Amino acid sequence: MKSNFFSLLIATTTLLTGCGNSENDSDKIQFADISDVEITDAFWQPKLKQWSSTTANDVLDKFERDNVPGNFIKVANGDRDTHNHSGLPWFDGLIYESIRGIADLMAANPDAVLKARVDSIVDKIALAQASEPEGFINTYTQLTENDHRWGENGGLLRWMHDVYNSGMLVEAGVHYYKATGETKLLEVATKVANLMSEYMGPSPKHNIVPAHSGPEEALVKLYQLYASEPELKERINAPVDAESYLKLAEFWIDSRGDHCGLPNWGGWGNDEAEKWIKANTYADTTLYGTHSRPSFGPYAQDSLPLTEQQTIEGHAVRATLYLTGVATAATVDGNQDYIDAAKRLWDNMAGRRMYVTGGVGAISFDEKFGDDYYLPSEAYLETCAAVGAGFFSQRLNELTGDARYMDEYERTLYNGVLTGISLSGDNYTYQNPLNSTSHSRWEWHGCPCCPPMFLKFMGAMPGFMYSHKGNDLYVNLYAESNAAVKLSNTNVRLTQKTGYPWQGLIALNVDPEKESADFTLNLRIPGWARCEENPMGLYQSMTNGQVVVTVNNEEVPVTMRDGYARIERKWKKGDIVELELPMTPRFIIANDAVKDLNGQTAIAVGPMIYCLEGCDNEDLADLSIDTSKPLKLSEIMTDLDNATSVEGTATTTDGKERTFKAIPYYLLGNRTKGAPYNVWMPVKK
Repeated sequence: MKSNFFSLLIATTTLLTGCGNSENDSDKIQFADISDVEITDAFWQPKLKQWSSTTANDVLDKFERDNVPGNFIKVANGDRDTHNHSGLPWFDGLIYESIRGIADLMAANPDAVLKARVDSIVDKIALAQASEPEGFINTYTQLTENDHRWGENGGLLRWMHDVYNSGMLVEAGVHYYKATGETKLLEVATKVANLMSEYMGPSPKHNIVPAHSGPEEALVKLYQLYASEPELKERINAPVDAESYLKLAEFWIDSRGDHCGLPNWGGWGNDEAEKWIKANTYADTTLYGTHSRPSFGPYAQDSLPLTEQQTIEGHAVRATLYLTGVATAATVDGNQDYIDAAKRLWDNMAGRRMYVTGGVGAISFDEKFGDDYYLPSEAYLETCAAVGAGFFSQRLNELTGDARYMDEYERTLYNGVLTGISLSGDNYTYQNPLNSTSHSRWEWHGCPCCPPMFLKFMGAMPGFMYSHKGNDLYVNLYAESNAAVKLSNTNVRLTQKTGYPWQGLIALNVDPEKESADFTLNLRIPGWARCEENPMGLYQSMTNGQVVVTVNNEEVPVTMRDGYARIERKWKKGDIVELELPMTPRFIIANDAVKDLNGQTAIAVGPMIYCLEGCDNEDLADLSIDTSKPLKLSEIMTDLDNATSVEGTATTTDGKERTFKAIPYYLLGNRTKGAPYNVWMPVKK
């Protein structure tokens, strides 16, 4: 099977392939604000409402049940080194991530009761910070090892998460301000950012970088907020130096690999390496200088400087969030080293280390990436890592305008991330193997990092649907929605009607504020619709059908550029654009270099990856798929999110032919807990 067929019709007009962005356009791509996008469709709207109510409250309920917000009260009351901390060291960060996600969800679905609940947590956070003269706040460190702040003096930052938690606090402050206009949490966040930017950086400041990434992007966001709203600093009871926040993020990015060279994590093993750090051995200035620190190893993307990193390595969540921060900084400072590294490492991730669901992180030990083409079906695949990969892809689309990054964002959205939550909205996954004999969601987890990350990802999603640059308007995702977009020469109102992802017809009502206006509408044509299942050939498929685009039912001149169909014209109020994508089921195969998947196939429809679940297919382990027989769309499953199932032909080990049923991967486990399922199936020989 080879991806060598692609037809894109606009009546009888053939699309031409181009490359690059509009010449002489120095504007940067801007994504629409969440508040400017209203999702109205039958697929996403009920889910977003459920996550804004059921899921948001469920996450807060379970954290409160475990007394996690109570850590802030303990600190506010002056507790130090009492060893009475509830939960793991990074639970402060999980609270902040939950607030960030809930803030974005509330921007679209206001909820006064939920807001009051979050405000009560914000009050606790502010009280905890007020108990410290300099504004330091990390409840695990304060309550357990207060003399190891920022991981110094023998502290183990890889475990303590001081910088990570502080970064998530900054991000929560920015998002909560944008959603509510209130500055209380933003003020707390600004004080923390001031403390870090004053303490960390080039000598004579301290060489401290996040052992768990995420703060890099957060500090860039804080810079962007104050740079775009300079009057805001008058409402903050703390100094505001926006440039210092950007410089700190750049220091964190640039200082990977800048350490004393020890411990040797790979050679010594984690236990011995941690002992060496806890003994504060690296503090010997005669051996290691005055601006040194221990290495966090490839696990934390710290073995080499960014410019020397050729492959994406280590803990998959840390790696994807680090590179998200790199790409985010590049959208602001235009650093070519950042751009080159982000693109190079994304190519390695998407082209050699990403699963067909958009998940990443094959190995359970250290929750890390495997080698190139190591993609076993029973792999680890943490939900948080899929979230990080999706955010990384989105930022590269923002940086470059290339649709292939949104193709992989969409793959992750509908598969690797959406599977992380049950249809009831209150059960979750940590790991997401593609084939399993007994995988199921859980009510809560000893390390419940994935639900807050899920809320972050889905809360942000509406803001990624539409973007613009100068007089180019981009439609990146397809869902029934209304949006207001401001171009250089006019404001445009878009109304999208579609049954996507189950149906391929998308209708866009284009309504410029002016009676008529010249601009370019860019429609993302997904790679899977062009027989390009993966931009580097990691996966291949054949789409049967054509992509059709019309304007007011007539042909128009259109070109392809960077995965977008570009329609340049003088737009008038009421213009209707229709895009039809082929939604016939297709087989997918992996590159021959993926030895674990040789002789196997997966099934997809549109952006959805499908799986065979044991409750639909008896003797699942004995089936092989006859790829010579066509797949067909089958029933609409009213008990499973009104999804459309797929039927095809399978052969049993004793040679009997029978029909199999496949359902979207994100729906597995919603009927029979722990039912076996397979995404990858052997092909009949």
